Amino acid sequence: MEANYSMSTLLNWIFGTLVLTIGVLNLFLVHPVPGITYLLLSLLYFSPAHLIFKRWFGFSIPILVKIILGLVIILFTFGVSDLGDMIDKL
Repeated sequence: MEANYSMSTLLNWIFGTLVLTIGVLNLFLVHPVPGITYLLLSLLYFSPAHLIFKRWFGFSIPILVKIILGLVIILFTFGVSDLGDMIDKL
């Protein structure tokens, strides 16, 4: 059980950091609205914010939903958003 807990915590921090990075890049390079949205979504992945969310709303978001959300964010960023176009030009 301990290895399972540490693996999910590691995945949360990896996806959280990735979404946070995408949010910061969008905030400065593209537009503030998607940047702020990504920054807020990244809070769902970090443990302290996750615990606050669970205390306020009484439920937690399953890890599978978080992984799917993270993959959708990454695919959307590189496929549709202006940030993906900027990266293609490099």
